[in-house]
Amino acid sequence: MFRLSRAAEYAVRGLLHLAMMDGASAPADIETIAKAQDAPKAYLSKLFQQLAKKGFVRSVRGPVGGFVLARRPADITLLEVIEAMEGQMFLNSCLIHEGCCPRGAACPVHEVWGDAQKKFLRVLQTSTLARLAARGRKKAEKGRE
Repeated sequence: MFRLSRAAEYAVRGLLHLAMMDGASAPADIETIAKAQDAPKAYLSKLFQQLAKKGFVRSVRGPVGGFVLARRPADITLLEVIEAMEGQMFLNSCLIHEGCCPRGAACPVHEVWGDAQKKFLRVLQTSTLARLAARGRKKAEKGRE
């Protein structure tokens, strides 16, 4: 079964939390993010340190400190975040590089894996935090009605 790691899932949810609250301007503390995203605070704190090193967030010190997005939400894609946490993604090992599968030339499924991977990566690459935040706000508004 193909599945994202908890690290990737929590990273996406934490960054999306910042994007939804206009995370480029007002810092959010890790405890608030952890509670809102139902994630363990200590684990999320370690993930945000990694995200800071990789240029997704900045930490703000002080009594009203926390984390802010280091880039505009429109410039951060799901693919970037997931690959920052997991490494490059492949639906099947035969797609890692040309010629790595001895059955590649004869395998009738190889092209299907390649097409599926291209479509999958395209969806993640075109899904930005800004688009997801807008979608999240709409869902929250509908929930209040």
